Amino acid sequence: MIPPGEIVVRATPGDFHGRPTMRIANDVSYGLAAAIWTRDLNSAHRASRALRAGVVYVNCYDADDITVPFGGYKQSGFGRDKSLHAFDKYTELKTTWIDLS
Repeated sequence: MIPPGEIVVRATPGDFHGRPTMRIANDVSYGLAAAIWTRDLNSAHRASRALRAGVVYVNCYDADDITVPFGGYKQSGFGRDKSLHAFDKYTELKTTWIDLS
């Protein structure tokens, strides 16, 4: 199932942490990615912390790099693809003790 498209909410600086804008943005079952357009870097950092999304883009969308983890929150997936963090999904650890005495 592909989740619904996007939610667009116009926010004012300071509309973070429990304010209506973040509640609307976070009140969905999915959390793959979010995007913010702003001139205020402090607002971008506050919004990024408040948003429940695996990836937050600021003044861009769909930037990508194989060395950066990618994955979502909530029903948008478990774990991370790409980067060294993805190895955990494909690796099982095992310890073997051998007494050679």
